[in-house]
Amino acid sequence: MADVAGAVLRIGVVGGSVAGCAMAIAGARAGAQVTVYERSDGALEDRGFGIVVPPDLHRELVAAGYLDAGMPTAPVSSRVWLTRQSGRFAARELARQEAAVTACHWGLLWRTLRAGAGAVRYHRGRPVTEVLRAPSGGAVIRTADTEEVYDIVVGADGPRSVTREAVAPGVRPVPAGYAVWRGTLPLTALDGHPHQLELLSTAWVTLGYRGGHGVFYLIPGAEPGSRLLAYAIYGSPPPASWTAARETYVRHIAEEHFPADWAGLVGRGEHTSLAYHHVADFHAPQVADPPFLLAGDAASITRPHTASGATKALQDALCLERVLRGAPSPADALRGYAAERSPEGARLVALGRRLGRAMVERTPDWTAMGAAEVAAWSRAALDGADSYLYGEAEG
Repeated sequence: MADVAGAVLRIGVVGGSVAGCAMAIAGARAGAQVTVYERSDGALEDRGFGIVVPPDLHRELVAAGYLDAGMPTAPVSSRVWLTRQSGRFAARELARQEAAVTACHWGLLWRTLRAGAGAVRYHRGRPVTEVLRAPSGGAVIRTADTEEVYDIVVGADGPRSVTREAVAPGVRPVPAGYAVWRGTLPLTALDGHPHQLELLSTAWVTLGYRGGHGVFYLIPGAEPGSRLLAYAIYGSPPPASWTAARETYVRHIAEEHFPADWAGLVGRGEHTSLAYHHVADFHAPQVADPPFLLAGDAASITRPHTASGATKALQDALCLERVLRGAPSPADALRGYAAERSPEGARLVALGRRLGRAMVERTPDWTAMGAAEVAAWSRAALDGADSYLYGEAEG
């Protein structure tokens, strides 16, 4: 795509994580000259947490050239719901749903997207201090020692986005009132647990308890051919009396509420990664105002129950490429992007809030539920919304 003067379109991308690399690929595929500014000078590929994306989206991204077909994934076709039996420490299966996901390693996904960005200029360790409208048109990206003008500036710089202040000033994350713990364990954690290993080889597991839930699934490891056990556990933050690291409170939750075998997995000490953060969400009412647009977590953050963080960023990129190819001008392209992606961000935030109420804030009595009850509960929580994470529960 060319600008109004017929020159090659220049796009500056603020943020070089998953969203930033995907948006860089989109711009380059549409014929633009792209420069990426990443604040961190560390190794992003070392971030080892698990993520999942819809299988159809993964296939689309491979076919379109965003992802390498050789990138390791761990696809599974179903979701299994468990809870601890009342008054006992054994697990009881509540339901199975057809809910296929393609599980990925965050660092491997970033590495693949970074390679796919090819010849774009990628500046590491270059924090952007300000973005503003250029008097002559376009937008200015300022760093501590440079100032460059672009036809379009993409804000892919996360929740504390500098770029968002130019599009939706004052929009800030809203706390949900509860927390999530994310962890990964070597597959050896499942030694001596053949049933759990067999289960996780074909399904991802949701383990419900009063006041929260845990999600367990396998992901590829950073080393070729290796796998990791990934989890995300939701619940109340540690009480004020808790004096140890907040990350370790997840072991208390697991011991208090999980079946013994699953609690033992969380309690093992050899985590390859473990993190804690408060759950929050927000969405920008408009995600583009020419010459600026927002992508990924800069545009909106949904509660993690939707498993849409990476998915939304990748869909943002596909949309950007499409509108750049089809619109008569950069401004028209950004207006088309906003018309499609602004309501999607709002939809996902609303869905995440409903799921948060259903799965953390107002959890059902899991011990009294079976397949029919899980199916009815899922339909009520979704309230007509689409989500690749839910299917009809099998009897």
